Order: sequence, then structure tokens, then C-alpha cells
Amino acid sequence: MTDSNLLDKSLADEDGSSLKNKQKKQKGKDAWRPEGHRDPFVMLNALPEEKQQEIQRALHLFSLGQGLPKTIQEAKRRTYNFWDTQPVPKLSDSVTSHGPILEGEAIVREQPYSLPQGFSWDTLDLTSPTVLTELCTLLNENYTEDDDNTIRCDFSPEYLQWALQPPGWLAQWHCGVRVTANKKLVGFVAAVPANVRVYDTERQMAQVNFLCVHKKLRLKRMSPVLIRELTRRVNQQGLCQAVYTAGVVLPTPLSTCRYWLRPLNIRKLLDVNFPCLTYNTTPQRAVKLNRLPEATKTPGLRPMKGGDIPGVLSLLQGHLQKFHLSSILSPQEAEHWLLPRENVIDTYVVEGGDGVLTDVMSFYSVSSRVLNHPVHSSLKAAHLLYCISTAADPVDLMEDTLVLAKAKGFDVFTALDIMENRCFLEKLKFVIGDKNLHYYLYNWTCPTIDPDKIGLLLPN
Repeated sequence: MTDSNLLDKSLADEDGSSLKNKQKKQKGKDAWRPEGHRDPFVMLNALPEEKQQEIQRALHLFSLGQGLPKTIQEAKRRTYNFWDTQPVPKLSDSVTSHGPILEGEAIVREQPYSLPQGFSWDTLDLTSPTVLTELCTLLNENYTEDDDNTIRCDFSPEYLQWALQPPGWLAQWHCGVRVTANKKLVGFVAAVPANVRVYDTERQMAQVNFLCVHKKLRLKRMSPVLIRELTRRVNQQGLCQAVYTAGVVLPTPLSTCRYWLRPLNIRKLLDVNFPCLTYNTTPQRAVKLNRLPEATKTPGLRPMKGGDIPGVLSLLQGHLQKFHLSSILSPQEAEHWLLPRENVIDTYVVEGGDGVLTDVMSFYSVSSRVLNHPVHSSLKAAHLLYCISTAADPVDLMEDTLVLAKAKGFDVFTALDIMENRCFLEKLKFVIGDKNLHYYLYNWTCPTIDPDKIGLLLPN
């Protein structure tokens, strides 16, 4: 036997001895473990909350590295296997025409699309409190979060009923995926019917929202199947177009808008390291910089009431005609989307001395959970819906809205740079955010639209 063989045998003996010792230790460690297959969901949920957050943060950061592009330049270097099969403009297209990409009525598939083994479709009954709670759990744990996984959306049942059950809503457009064995809800996508104006064309479309797949199942590529199935269900109702938004670049954005943030409770936002808020000064100075008046200044400003719907709708119709992409609301839809609901939607009107409404301000509410913070557990955000001004100064009107939102306990106010919002964003010390929102049309082509010509906002 050569020296080399002796060395190999020595290493093999060491490895064998070491392996036996490791196996003995491992048996001791595994003694407490139950035999048989363990559900990964159960295993994760059995860990302490802090450990769960560490694992989810690592998975989230990994997904960012593998995720979809956030700029057109990144997107053009990527292949979109699913979207290349759909009736949407290509990223390389230079669009000058208006109209559907696929003409005529779609040939509608009769049977639902196939899911991976172990999963099944479920049409969610959102009139059931139990189902609504299940949907809240899925969205709140998997829908969206900030980049370091410390702030997460916390949708309420009341908010989801408002967002998903407007006049004309269809239960079959609330499309869920469940685990066949235990009926756990692990996927969802929804649409609501809407009349939409694109340039000079009015079209009934589906507004698609809340596409969500459980974090542990995203490698199973369920999102394309959810989209195909929802498209099938929409086509069954004779509709062939849809409008939707996303924070990532897909083929092909109709418009790209930017989020802006206005701190209301600056101390709390700094405590939780809220994104985009960096002040090269002391907290005291930051509080002073963001101070708002104690009271509103616009005469006749008051909360909207049921009797205001005709006047509000008239103002809204005149306002939305200025834009290339906007909603066309019926009186029933205006009532649904704008009439105040506690912790969901706030709308204020300005009533002139003659009793005529001249201005409208509206914002909706989405709370967030703050994870693993010793003091704060939640954040309350107001999201601007409409700022319609025909008599009051829009900057003064928006400042009054900030005052009212702060008085109601909101911590931050967000707005997109759409419609005519840019006239007050910088003047009222909004801070430009780090995220874009891209608008898309399905089976419709038209020239791109600048943000200030977008008059449509999907509650999200």
C-alpha cells in the first residue's frame, strides 16, 4: 500500500468515525421530533415570531434579487414567457394607434385552468365573515411589504368589502386557490367591473387588483394561472379589456407614476425607520419642519353627506374629463366610492354660501403592522383619492386635508403625481417616494400617457 493509499484510508477512517459520532449526536437531537412528514406551514408557525420574521426577511431579500425589473431598461433585458403570450403591447413597440389588440369576442374556455397537484379553485364568498377573515390573513401576510420586511399592510374586512364589492360586483371574479387537503387559502386575484375612458373611447372593463400568492408557493408559478383563470371568468361576462397597476415593469406600461409622502406624525415615522424619510437634522427640527396649522382655513369645508352625491358627481365628472385615462361613475358608484365610512374612506366638500358644492377632497385609509418594534405596532396611512378644486385654492384645500387627516390619527399621507396633484406636492412638503406605480391595459393599445393626464386610481 502506498503512502497515498494510507493517507486515503486514514481520512476514510476519520470520516467514518466522525460520521458515526455525528449520527449519534443527531439521534439525540432528533429524539423529541415526531415521526413522519411534517407540514412546512406548521413547522414555520411553530417557531418564535422573531425567528419567523428573520426567515421571511431572508426569503424576501432573496426574492428581490430574483424579482421582476423596476425600470424599462431592466425590463428590455428580460424575457417575459407569460406576457409574450398575452394581448398586451411589446416593450419594443412604438404605439400610435388606438383600439383592441385582439378583435372580436374571445373564444371562452369552458373549464377552469389546471392548478398544480394538491390545489383547487374556490370562488370566495366575501359576504361570509369567515371567508373575509381568511382573505385578510392571506393579504396581510403575503401581499406587500417594505424592502426590509418590517412594515406590512394590514387590510381590514371593511376595507376589502369597500374595494371589492362596488355596485355590479361579481362573486365569480373573486378568484381563490386553496390547498386541497386542509382548505387553506393560498392564492387570490380579484376584479370589479368599471366604465373607463381611454382618450376619447369609453369602454366597460375589469379593474384587476389584489393578485396575491402565498410566499412559500411563489416558485410554483401560480400567478400566471390566476391571471389566466380570472381572464376566462371576465371573458365569460363578455368583457375583453382590463386595467391594472403594478409596482414592477411588465409589458408594457401605459403610464409610470410616482408615490409622494407627507409625514403627519414625524416622530413615529422616524422611530420605525419609515422608508424615504431621512432628515439631516434633529427630531425636534424635523417636527418643526413638518408642523401643520391647528385648524382648517377654507370656509364651508365639511364632511360629505348622502345628499351631496349629485353635486359631488357633477364636480367629479367635470374634473375627470380633463384626463386621458379616467373612470366614468354612476350615482351609485359615486356613493359607494366616496360616501364616508369609518376607517375606510373620508370625503370632504366645500359648500358655498348659496348651498352649491364647489370643491371635493377624498382619501382612503390603509393601516400597516410594524414588526418587531419595542414601542410601535401599527401605522395609519391616508391615500389621496381626489382633489377637485373649482373655487378654493388647491394648495390651501390640500393643507386643510392634511390637518383633518392628522386630527383623525393618521401618521402619513401619500399621493401619486397624477391628475393635478403636482401643484401642491412640493409646496406642502411631500417627500418623493422610492416606488413607482405603473398603469397597464389588457387587450388595448394606445399611446402612452403622462402622469398628469391619469385620472384613474385603483384603491390598493
